[in-house]
Amino acid sequence: MLSISLDLGYKYLKSRKGGIFSFTTLLAIIGLTIGIASLITVTSVMNGFEKQLEDRILGVIPHSLILSEEPFPNYLNLIKEIKKNEDVVDASPYIQIQSLVTSNNGSRGISLVGIQPDQEKSMSILPDYMIVGDMINLNNDNSIIIGSLLAANINAYVGDKINITTSDIKTSIIGSYPLSVNLEVVGIFELKTEIDQYLTLVSHSTAQKLKNINKNETTSIRIKTNNLFNADQISLNVLKRLNNNKLIFSSWKDTHGTLFEAIKFEKLLISLMLFLIIFVASILVLSTIIMTVKSKEREIGILMTIGASSRQIVMIFFYQGIIISLIGIVLGVILGFILTLNLNNLVSSLEILLNRNLLEAYFINYFPYHINTIQIVMICLTSFVISIFSSLIPALKAVKLNPIEILRHE
Repeated sequence: MLSISLDLGYKYLKSRKGGIFSFTTLLAIIGLTIGIASLITVTSVMNGFEKQLEDRILGVIPHSLILSEEPFPNYLNLIKEIKKNEDVVDASPYIQIQSLVTSNNGSRGISLVGIQPDQEKSMSILPDYMIVGDMINLNNDNSIIIGSLLAANINAYVGDKINITTSDIKTSIIGSYPLSVNLEVVGIFELKTEIDQYLTLVSHSTAQKLKNINKNETTSIRIKTNNLFNADQISLNVLKRLNNNKLIFSSWKDTHGTLFEAIKFEKLLISLMLFLIIFVASILVLSTIIMTVKSKEREIGILMTIGASSRQIVMIFFYQGIIISLIGIVLGVILGFILTLNLNNLVSSLEILLNRNLLEAYFINYFPYHINTIQIVMICLTSFVISIFSSLIPALKAVKLNPIEILRHE
């Protein structure tokens, strides 16, 4: 008898003119499809932004820095002690200098960072994103590596010399003036993030000369942790081990934490807003089944008089909701995958049409995406439950119809 309920449920969804579905059924399916597809696309893009933030931004900036007001000597002994912490993957000396690069195209503010070139492979992802040159080239005297956007802005390439002016003041018999040096570009990296505009790399020894400190001194120690989201606690444990009151720490959360939290918050808000589309689609499902119940009152009355049970009547319209939900969800998942995988092509076409870069103001200049299977399953299950609940309400009201009153007016 359940097969009869299923057959009748599908029959009632058809158009009276012989179409596969009636107009109201198509509206419900389209609404559900658009809602599912939008939710999958947006959440996948937001997941992609989170992952790119973690991989490309947090993969370059220090997880944590051990700092001191004054350059501390014998930093190699400190690094050995820091590495004894099981949560520390690696540690290296790190000098950061706010500087100005000057060219014929103007001046640009940059962050000049002194690193150990031989150790950078274990400390960051930058060596994997070199488009010209190699990180080892920093071992050459007076050499520098810059980002692709900065290279384009100052019109510099490998082999060119650029002028760097630091914020440190040099004093001589003729007076005090900012330290200015010419460095040769030996490499260019490209992360396709805002970092390409300002980050520049020199060797630790070159940075020591620019800061005018001794060879056995550094201004900070960079730490790479095994869990960047627990960098604060790991840094505290490191300071306890070092037992030096003059040392403090600064983690990535101080510089980029608000950006990461903003993305998580926006992801939550957008997901809630898009779920409203699912609710709208469920209302269309509800309206479709209510209209079907109203238009099929005569048939319901006849079925009741020939012995159809209340469960069978409910299942007719309940199956309608299941059919609409399954079709809408399947089409929504397919459309969502198509939109997600081709989003960058769509944006590129739109940029060409509008003749402007739509993503130039963001920290990533393309649409990354990361498809989370568990998340998509949860979206589908939630949408299915909402739609089924919407179809159950008019289905239960159908069994409350009085067949005598219905057939009396026929």
